[in-house]
Amino acid sequence: MTDAARESVQAALEQDDRPRIVSHLNPPPSYDLGDHPVPTGREETWRFTPLKRLRGLLDGEASDARLTWDQSVPEGVTVRTISQAEARELGEIAPNDRPAALAAANSGGATLVDVPAEAEVDEPVIIRLHGESVDDLVWGHLVLRFGHHSKATVVLVHTGSARYCAITTVLAGEGSQVNVLSLQDWDDDAVHLGRDAIQVGRDASVRHTSVSFGGDLVRMHANVEYSGPGGEAELLGLYFADEGQHLEHRLFADHNAPKTKSNVLYKGALQGQGAHTVWIGNVLIRQVAEGIETYEENRNLVLTEGCQADSVPNLEIETGEIEGAGHASATARFDDEQLFYLRSRGVSDKEARRLVLHGFFQDLIRKVGVPEIEERLTATVEDELAKNVLKGYEPVPT
Repeated sequence: MTDAARESVQAALEQDDRPRIVSHLNPPPSYDLGDHPVPTGREETWRFTPLKRLRGLLDGEASDARLTWDQSVPEGVTVRTISQAEARELGEIAPNDRPAALAAANSGGATLVDVPAEAEVDEPVIIRLHGESVDDLVWGHLVLRFGHHSKATVVLVHTGSARYCAITTVLAGEGSQVNVLSLQDWDDDAVHLGRDAIQVGRDASVRHTSVSFGGDLVRMHANVEYSGPGGEAELLGLYFADEGQHLEHRLFADHNAPKTKSNVLYKGALQGQGAHTVWIGNVLIRQVAEGIETYEENRNLVLTEGCQADSVPNLEIETGEIEGAGHASATARFDDEQLFYLRSRGVSDKEARRLVLHGFFQDLIRKVGVPEIEERLTATVEDELAKNVLKGYEPVPT
């Protein structure tokens, strides 16, 4: 590289006081709805989403409807309502898309789940959110705060039906160990747009898992950024799309501090005519993020004809001083060798397919860390298989 070229690249990377779009897949954060216009579907961040199936959710109509809230909260953890201003003062990550901005503007305040500093909470915080009708438009706003050197698990379970749009922020304090799981197990007609933004503190570790089974259209967006070096983020996901379902997961890891780590692993299965899944992964390695490690991976298993799985991994790198960065994506049908191996040992074709699919998902399910949720996910995978691939088949008792 010539000296002139080197100076040109250096100038392009240097920061100034002007607003900067940090990624072509992650618009700048802002609470101002004017910064998040109604999408047309031609934008890169919206081109996979069938906008007509959102049922007017992006119009921003005010609504007082609420999901039914049921919670299991261990001793020491508090849950209370705060204002939007208080949420900002806590360090909430501002919305980076229109659904999140609408949720912040229309929710009328936020629910704060607060884990004190240095607390080690053995039992999970479980929050069950239930909708009664797809005619209900519901705005959600949630802040999960984990004090420094705390350890806790929070589980969000969504069931029933609604048009639900939510903004969630996870604030992981210095040295904390955080496990957050969001389960979308809606009825067939529900619409859910969610954005989970995660701030990883110095030397903190966060595991975030997003699981989508139900709903007509579910679009989840998980963002990660770091408030100091040494932070680690593990982003896991599992989804199973049936006939006509659209399940979309978008990930963005912003390595804005040195010596940070991120690992992304999402797995999905599809069956039935018109089943559509979308996975968009993006990692931005800033100039200051020297010594970071990152890897993103997406695997899709297509079980029947008529399905479509879109998978797009991305890396944006502004420094070469990194420990490692990579990505992988694969979409395929059942592995013929695995099926042959099982059939050659007397296992029927359908039982072989069942076993292969359970093996495909089990490594992720075992990482959830909440036994009752792990059992529920295993049972749900079985139920999903019974709808199509194993229709009319009785599994062999184990």
